[in-house]
Amino acid sequence: QVQLVESGGGLVQAGESLRVSCVVSGRTVSTLMMAWFRQAPGKERDFAAVISQSGYITATADSAKGRFTISRDNSKKTVHLEMNSLKPEDTAVYYCAARDGIFSSAARDPREYDYWGQGTQVTVSS
Repeated sequence: QVQLVESGGGLVQAGESLRVSCVVSGRTVSTLMMAWFRQAPGKERDFAAVISQSGYITATADSAKGRFTISRDNSKKTVHLEMNSLKPEDTAVYYCAARDGIFSSAARDPREYDYWGQGTQVTVSS
């Protein structure tokens, strides 16, 4: 059973940076395609970034391009989302997600993912 545990959320001011992390257990992490989604109050869960099993291929949502960077360290079974130049509209619960199978940068629908963490709150004040 794959388990994902996020950490690193918090309250920051606009323009600041924050890194959220996800620890993976229950499966060899290098077999999993990993992604970050976010969900603001009253809104749908939206794609933020995705990374291939090797870590060599990434894709980022247009709203986060140039500001968010996804990375992974398979030896430490972790995936990170580095967020810079944060804006109040980035406020959301950030979820780590994983799925089996061949990597696709087009996998941006939450329904395409098999495993989810419990989420970590990121709040950006203006």
